[in-house]
Amino acid sequence: MAILVTPTTKVLVQGITGSFGAKHTQLSLAYGSLIVAGVTPGKGGQLFENTVPIFDTVGEAARQTGATASAIFVPPPFAADAILEAIDAGLDLVVCITEGIPVNDMVKVKRAMQGSKTRLIGPNCPGIVTPGTGPDSHGGCRIGIAPGYIHKKGNIGVVSRSGTLTYEAVWQLTSRGVGQSTCVGIGGDPVNGTSHLDVIKLFNDDPETHGIIMIGEIGGSAEEEAAAWIKANCKKPVAGFIAGATAPPGRRMGHAGAIVSGGKGTAAAKIAAFQDAGIGIAQTPSEMADTLLKMM
Repeated sequence: MAILVTPTTKVLVQGITGSFGAKHTQLSLAYGSLIVAGVTPGKGGQLFENTVPIFDTVGEAARQTGATASAIFVPPPFAADAILEAIDAGLDLVVCITEGIPVNDMVKVKRAMQGSKTRLIGPNCPGIVTPGTGPDSHGGCRIGIAPGYIHKKGNIGVVSRSGTLTYEAVWQLTSRGVGQSTCVGIGGDPVNGTSHLDVIKLFNDDPETHGIIMIGEIGGSAEEEAAAWIKANCKKPVAGFIAGATAPPGRRMGHAGAIVSGGKGTAAAKIAAFQDAGIGIAQTPSEMADTLLKMM
């Protein structure tokens, strides 16, 4: 069953004519994703790859094609407005890949999302993949920038703040012959749309997800909140890894949200919360898949 997206999800791409958006739209089409529309203001009426119609607005694209999900490849100064346009159009899911959106812009987006039906993944994230059943799991739904070929259809859910570690966990599973239900990269910015806990709850309710890998990093308290919920409610085995154990306090490490300040958000605190919740701890990234498989 998977979560959030399926092989039948109709996707539009905001920023489809930019170099980055065009490249990853081509890769998603090759993976078998249903990319039904593109949006670039001023280029409505054109075709992408001679097959995908381009519209001037998200609302028009959604009405004409039935798209319910969006991938955003829009430069940082305009990305927040792109998210707001997708919310106004009533899309179910918005996946924002853009890195470097000002925090103040995202605070305004979060406020605007209150009461809407739209779920935002990201920003500054690799996106989401639900593998298909075709050769190399093609025929699934890939929204974002994750390499499709590393995925395999199966029963393990993956959620991570880190794109690279998402790919690492997926490839470890696939290399061991173990497939994934859905893989979600939620992004590493301090203000984002979907948390670890949001995704864990979805995996817990999904009958086709039998185990979960949760990857976090220093900064914030989202991992501890997810661990507390897992301890009280989750009925499936969960393995976890926390990146940034050797990061010096007060210094941002890679992601805008990966910063330890005021003694909070440390790797040690997150690992302790994982242990208290019965989450299997991978000591290094290379042990993520094996840690979960031993639990199962």
